[in-house]
Amino acid sequence: MPQRLLESYPVASDRYDEMLAADGRLRPHWRTLIDQLENLSPEMLRRRANEVRDAIASDGVTYNVYADPKGANRPWELDLLPHLVSSEEWDFLERAVAQRARLMNGLLADIYGPQTLIAEGLLPPALVFGQHGYLMPCHGWQPPGGVHLHAYAIDLARSADGTWWVVSDRTQGPSGTGYALQNRQIMARAMPEALRDMHVESPHRYFHTLRAMLTRLAPAQGEVPLIVLLTPGPYNETYSEHAFLAHTLGFPLVEGVDLTVRSDQVFLKTLNGLRRVHAILRRMDDDYCDPLELRADSALGVPGLTQAARLGNVVIANSLGSGVLESTALHGFLPAINERLYGESLLLPSVASWWCGEKPALDYTLAHLDELVIVPAFSSMRMQPVFGHTVTGAARRRLIESLQLQPHAYAAQEWVRLSQAPVMSRSGDYRLMNRTISLRVFAVADGQGGYQVMPGGLTRVAPRQRRDVVSMQQGGTSKDVWVLREEERPDASMADERHGAENVTVIRGTVDVSSHSGENLFWMGRYSERVKNLSRLLRTTLQYTMDGQTESRGMLGSVSWICSQLGVQMPKSEPRPTITGLQQSLQAAVVDPSAPVSVATQLRQLANAAYQVREHLSLDNWHALTKMPAMVQERINTPAAAQHVLGNVIDACSGLAGHALDDMTRDAGWQFLMVGRHIERMANMAALLDNFLRLPPQRQTAALSWLLEAASSIVTYRVRYRRTPEWLPVLHLLVFDASNPHGMAYQFRMLQQYMREIAQQLGLLSMTIPSHLSTQLEAMNLNEFAHDHPHVAQANARLTQLMRDAVSGGYMLSDDLSRHYFTPLTAPVSQGV
Repeated sequence: MPQRLLESYPVASDRYDEMLAADGRLRPHWRTLIDQLENLSPEMLRRRANEVRDAIASDGVTYNVYADPKGANRPWELDLLPHLVSSEEWDFLERAVAQRARLMNGLLADIYGPQTLIAEGLLPPALVFGQHGYLMPCHGWQPPGGVHLHAYAIDLARSADGTWWVVSDRTQGPSGTGYALQNRQIMARAMPEALRDMHVESPHRYFHTLRAMLTRLAPAQGEVPLIVLLTPGPYNETYSEHAFLAHTLGFPLVEGVDLTVRSDQVFLKTLNGLRRVHAILRRMDDDYCDPLELRADSALGVPGLTQAARLGNVVIANSLGSGVLESTALHGFLPAINERLYGESLLLPSVASWWCGEKPALDYTLAHLDELVIVPAFSSMRMQPVFGHTVTGAARRRLIESLQLQPHAYAAQEWVRLSQAPVMSRSGDYRLMNRTISLRVFAVADGQGGYQVMPGGLTRVAPRQRRDVVSMQQGGTSKDVWVLREEERPDASMADERHGAENVTVIRGTVDVSSHSGENLFWMGRYSERVKNLSRLLRTTLQYTMDGQTESRGMLGSVSWICSQLGVQMPKSEPRPTITGLQQSLQAAVVDPSAPVSVATQLRQLANAAYQVREHLSLDNWHALTKMPAMVQERINTPAAAQHVLGNVIDACSGLAGHALDDMTRDAGWQFLMVGRHIERMANMAALLDNFLRLPPQRQTAALSWLLEAASSIVTYRVRYRRTPEWLPVLHLLVFDASNPHGMAYQFRMLQQYMREIAQQLGLLSMTIPSHLSTQLEAMNLNEFAHDHPHVAQANARLTQLMRDAVSGGYMLSDDLSRHYFTPLTAPVSQGV
């Protein structure tokens, strides 16, 4: 038996060990993996563990935990060692989970239908009608295909004898499938040899079945069905998973504000107007989904959604009201219910449970408190499990009093000592330790009365040894789940849409970009350009503080004043700031997250906008974005260090521009991204020139090189003119030259082009602001700006006014776009709404 990894591995006699048998020997299905790990040095193990952490960071996989010391966007944690499940054991779990999913669907159909089980005494009425999970407006609901439960998850725990027990059922909008797939993708990079040699089953078929099932059930009446993923928004703890799932499944990621109900049909507010939604995969709790019928104080839902679903005009997965089954108090009644509905015994037993709302159960609970775990009877209750043997004194008396005063609110469960599995220590030796685990398994309806179980799932790991509560909110980590087979099975491609969707046209000529996504893409374009412009301004100015030339020192007062006019916080105590004071202010403008105008602030805003349109971005584009905020998180002590950081930021922004041009589909969302970039570039250049023109001519001449570098045009000038910067050629290059991608004329031309394309694609009139500015520019004569020209003062005044018009015009254009496209209030006439 391998010795190096296992020599210090602790074995607990009172718990089932997933890796070692009771006699201390390796279980057969673990041997291949351990043998491979034995051949890796500690340094190689460290490298692979770092690959996992780096992949999580670059993919932006997070689990948001509020008030967490690691920040709100807490990085997801994945252990290098997977959870292995043998083929024989999985075959049993697969059948058992599919059976339980079928039971849950049948139970929902009865609760919101004839309620036969209640009438026959198999289900206590108080367990249904006495909790918030039961939604009276959903009674009588007949969902398409009779499927109430489209997706199902079950939490399993293994007792000391190796038996799997059901701990809880997840029936509202079960989370974890996206994390499970991301875990597998990351492990495929870190442990490719083991995955191949051990014939690990792929989880992809689950997602294919989910998409095909929703496509089949959607009431499209011959249309190409539009399916969306409904999220509470970026502040939800699993928003990262929502964005990943939307990207994987090809569904628009929407919030409640993106949807509206008209004539009892659901519509998505897109840049093209309103588009009929046929199915909604929701990740929002039941009662928050509709403020009109379910919860009046919900700001997340869609008014009228319940009625639209009630009439069969939209499929909601899972059906509203499915949260009623998440009550742990139901567990004790399920075996008899399954016998009644399907005539067979449940394969997977629930943890022995007693609902304290029944007097015999309450009496048993009080008599055996030390052997039980007290849990809330209903999922709406915010209460952590209480282990009876840990409660003493006054706390025990308060617990007993609560049980006696409100017995219906509590359930008691047998204390199951969770099984343990090996985890990789993160200390220098990378030895194996053990932690208690819980397994979450997922099933999806196939739309034909059955359920398909994802091969694998999500293993959650307790943060400390011998802890019997496993929670991601309390610092838990995760494992990939490997289902092992004797031979490799063919994988299901996510691109294969033929199964279950033979009669559905799947080729679209356009992409449905929600108004919300279009707005965030627009601002992503603006912030990416804003970051780049500010970084270039700061880098150029810092360079002139460092070169030590007399003429550079003489112009620092001018450029410092221009920077302050552009919002950078500069020294104000002296008419002419010292070099040191100026450098310190410029360095602070790089990293100060509290400053209104700083690179750190603009990067945070860029990340916020990009985070909400993640499903529109390629993986490379997303990786580039996630790395940018870290560039300005460390303190900068020298101007050279600041310049280095600014250079990295500028390079990263150039990379974003490349991704936008090379990776993104030329749909309406991309056009708004580009419009945002050109509006920002136009406004920035106009503001820069406006302030530059306010300098006296002698100070303008001294600062021409600085102006060209701040405008990213110094190389073009040198190649074209090969002489010291002079006023008229500089002015021509930055204002009149339509071939200079950083010049004003170029911005006017590109904005006119994109506005025409948007008008053609979206069917609304083009804005007149870019063409109006371009007409003013064309009426100007470059020669009039010569310092000795008799009308130079008037020409400068007209140009200054044009620059100010360009700044205000950019803001007006942004406001007009928002009114026309980002908050559409009416549907196209052709849709008859």
